[in-house]
Amino acid sequence: MAAVDLTTHPGHLARRLQQAHYLLWNTMVSEEITSPQFAVLNALVAEPGLDQRTVGERVGLDRSTIAEVVSRLERRGLLGKVRDPGDGRRFLLRPTAEGERTHRRLTVRTARMNQVFLGPLSPAEQTQFFDLIRRVADAAEGLRNPVEPAARA
Repeated sequence: MAAVDLTTHPGHLARRLQQAHYLLWNTMVSEEITSPQFAVLNALVAEPGLDQRTVGERVGLDRSTIAEVVSRLERRGLLGKVRDPGDGRRFLLRPTAEGERTHRRLTVRTARMNQVFLGPLSPAEQTQFFDLIRRVADAAEGLRNPVEPAARA
């Protein structure tokens, strides 16, 4: 059997992009705050008082991952939880003052990192890249339970 051309496999390319993003994030943005943690802080800066499930949906994190991210941010003093007065089972999340300062600092760094990450593309190509990758990511949300099970070899 001949080897396949992995440059035509989206998963392989997505993994390579993720590796590049991870490297840039750790060197240019933060070694302490992860990209998903920043996404949660960002969502809460935009809309303080969201519940954990809603934040997870907004940033594309599953239930167990959002729970872990929220727990880590809370332990670091970057967000606070208060019980929802309308539903005692839910907690509403808000960035702390330190969380807001951290968000401001990281926002500047992420802008610089994105310039480096997207540097090989012209502004028009960057727009096209975002349009295409967003379409694939949005469609992938529906693939959590694929219709056809993976072939077993």
